[in-house]
Amino acid sequence: MPKPYHPQTVAIRCGHRRSAEREHSEAIFATSSFVFDNAEQAAELFGGDSFNDDAANDDSVSGGNVYSRFTNPTVDGFAQRLAALEGGRFGLATASGMAAICGLLLGLLKAGDHVVASAELFGSTVSAFTKVFKRFGVDTTFVKLTDTQQWQDAIQANTRLLFLETPSNPLCEIADISEVAAIAKKASAWLAVDNAFYTPIMQRPLQLGADIVVHTATKYLDGQGRCVGGALVTDDRKIYDDLFAMLRTTGPCLSPFNAWVFSKGLETLSVRMQQHCDNALQLANWLAQHPAVEKVYYPGLASHPQHQLAKQQAAPHQHQCQGFGGIVAFEVAGGRQQAWQVINATALLSITANLGDVKTTITHPATTTHARISAAERARAGIRDNLIRVSAGLEHIDDIIADLQAGLATIG
Repeated sequence: MPKPYHPQTVAIRCGHRRSAEREHSEAIFATSSFVFDNAEQAAELFGGDSFNDDAANDDSVSGGNVYSRFTNPTVDGFAQRLAALEGGRFGLATASGMAAICGLLLGLLKAGDHVVASAELFGSTVSAFTKVFKRFGVDTTFVKLTDTQQWQDAIQANTRLLFLETPSNPLCEIADISEVAAIAKKASAWLAVDNAFYTPIMQRPLQLGADIVVHTATKYLDGQGRCVGGALVTDDRKIYDDLFAMLRTTGPCLSPFNAWVFSKGLETLSVRMQQHCDNALQLANWLAQHPAVEKVYYPGLASHPQHQLAKQQAAPHQHQCQGFGGIVAFEVAGGRQQAWQVINATALLSITANLGDVKTTITHPATTTHARISAAERARAGIRDNLIRVSAGLEHIDDIIADLQAGLATIG
């Protein structure tokens, strides 16, 4: 797609290489292997070190397909489409969001390297750093997401990667991506940003100085809770080559069917994100006035500490989606028992730890998404027992509020 199309157009048209059958909708290439014209071609393709050499210029794939563990037209089409939306040249799709994160670490780090990461990361991401990669000699220092001085002070001579998630899960804290990127660059380290909450419709970290963007496609990119998947996007050819080598060797590959579902999800992403944002803002404003609610965490509220920063970082893309995301977290009066009462009394909302769905979901982070990290790590991330997270879906906002009202009424 040589023209500088708008993101809404890119999300629908990019990455589709029409086959000889002339299909209008993208095809699903449900095959494990591919056939070669001759032995010489097979030898040439098997000897290649990378795949989408020409992704920066057009939708073609250089060379040809080899094996669906690392080359598949449906999977590559989704990865290219997402990369184009993020403003990057290279994309890789993986079997899950955590596979993308682990693949990133496997592809770029080695024993003896040091990582600086935000303390407010998703629970499984924290566990990956502290319980898995630490065993292989990769140490991690956790810092306050919003405190750039802590990021600077944590840099060591062997720091190779800075990793953050913004907005954070579930408190929706906002990092100053440009400032952290400057710290990473000065230290000759990479900056990776998990963009699952905002998606490229609302935030494009590469344009703010990040080197790699991480996605869990399971969330908003799908949008209907159908499939599990992840992705990595970069504009750096060397980073891409290292990540592709990891994918080819270790095999955390995405299935063609899931890739097709995610490609279809991207086509409606901008429309859905706008409604998620609208519902979440109305919900946050209502919760902020409720007597049973002690605190609301949502970047769209003027009371949010990073409200202006959120507006600033999303400003170049506000023509795509006006808003601050679909996640609202709040603390109720009391503790865990009161939070559970609110959740259990809802009838419409889905009690599940997933998010980004057209259906509104509700969960108790301390005993679900962040249950497997230590109490000290939860405290460091601000995850209290009275905290509830809601992922605002696309139902009518009056119905969402009425359901939560029934829950909050149980605690007065």
